[in-house]
Amino acid sequence: MGVLEIVGGAVLLVVCIAIIILCLSQEQKSQDSMTAALTGASADSFYGKNEGRSREAILAKITRIGGIILFVITLTVNIIPIFTDK
Repeated sequence: MGVLEIVGGAVLLVVCIAIIILCLSQEQKSQDSMTAALTGASADSFYGKNEGRSREAILAKITRIGGIILFVITLTVNIIPIFTDK
């Protein structure tokens, strides 16, 4: 095992733990569409207009970016041995 593989594995482990913590810190999505259909509520409320700035939206964006980073690091860690193996 090379140094790059060990460092890549350690970074992969840290990203995995961070994604797990981010997923657990998000609130569970509820059946808002059903409630809105029954009560006639609309997305014109303050929360509906500022949905992209809320804590949940920020956590979702960070989780999405973390997933992309996890994918790239996983590919990199698996491709490195192909080119460094002599």
